[in-house]
Amino acid sequence: MRRVRAAVTEAPGAPFTVRDADLEDPRPYEVLVRTTAVGVCHTDLAMRDSWPRQLTPMVFGHEGAGRVEAVGAEVTGVAPGDHVCLTFASCGTCEQCAAGHPAYCHAAQVRNLSGGRADGTTPLSLEGMPLRSGFFGQSSFATYAVVHERGVVKVPSDLSAAVAAPLGCSGQTGAGTVLNRLRPGPGSSLVVLGAGAVGLSALMAAVAVGCDPVVAVDPVASRRALATELGAKAALSPGAGLVAALRDLTGGGAHHVVETTGRPEMARRAVGSLRPRGELALLGIGGEVTFDVMGLLAKGVRVHGVIEGDSDPGRFVPELIGLHRRGLFPLDRLVTTFPFEDIGSAVAAMRDGSVVKPVLTFT
Repeated sequence: MRRVRAAVTEAPGAPFTVRDADLEDPRPYEVLVRTTAVGVCHTDLAMRDSWPRQLTPMVFGHEGAGRVEAVGAEVTGVAPGDHVCLTFASCGTCEQCAAGHPAYCHAAQVRNLSGGRADGTTPLSLEGMPLRSGFFGQSSFATYAVVHERGVVKVPSDLSAAVAAPLGCSGQTGAGTVLNRLRPGPGSSLVVLGAGAVGLSALMAAVAVGCDPVVAVDPVASRRALATELGAKAALSPGAGLVAALRDLTGGGAHHVVETTGRPEMARRAVGSLRPRGELALLGIGGEVTFDVMGLLAKGVRVHGVIEGDSDPGRFVPELIGLHRRGLFPLDRLVTTFPFEDIGSAVAAMRDGSVVKPVLTFT
């Protein structure tokens, strides 16, 4: 048992409160990681606000990075001292995992969103009572995390933890949607709706593979400016006339649109911005969206729902690190760091749009 500091959510929608807790030693297929950085994602906030009361108190956080402190007896992929990125959990044996698509693991719900391990236990406790955890297999809003070995990806020791952390979710979600699912050819047009961490990761990936033009849409002027610095040919505000402007910029309609906002009206505008046989990728967490079916049929539009960039993290995270090394995926441009204990300020900065990707760091 180890004493840790964790950002605890006491009830649905409650603020993160940093408290002392206890963490079990790793089981045979688990890894104990000392967290050195963790990204704050909109998913953490959305899930915190809608989390079932019976699964509280709860620890969120799903973009962890750190160093391996100890490994279970059956772990073979990493060793104490290794630098790692933490990512989502999967079983490794179902049809989707075997086919290289672990984001669609048949056990994804219980392994990522049940408030504990697949067997219902939690390695964390608070004042002798169970503290729910296992969010995306990690619950890394804490100084240490116990993670199944499939959720741990070894990274170079000289890679900044503040860059490694977002690779576990937002980086691979945006970039993976482009590189793994849409796979655009050089010279094809791509529009990104929403220039947050996921949208800008998609944009950087599109620029890296030669999409032209790449266009970003976001209401925040500073994010539009950053999008153009990262290679967008244009960055627009989502005001009146957006669809016409996008169709004009892309020569009659985009080949691909990546929708990250989760807003139904933006998804519908995305369809209007596509050319015949164009492709729409939906990434944002949202509710129901209604489309004019005849409009989809007439255009031959293909709609993709994408989770975690449809990536196999053990393969894809190293690919993204390679692109980063070559200057083609400058993820560090999105990051602003905050001390872990100042998690409230990080959340506020993300909410008001002044920071793209807040990353909490640990001393």
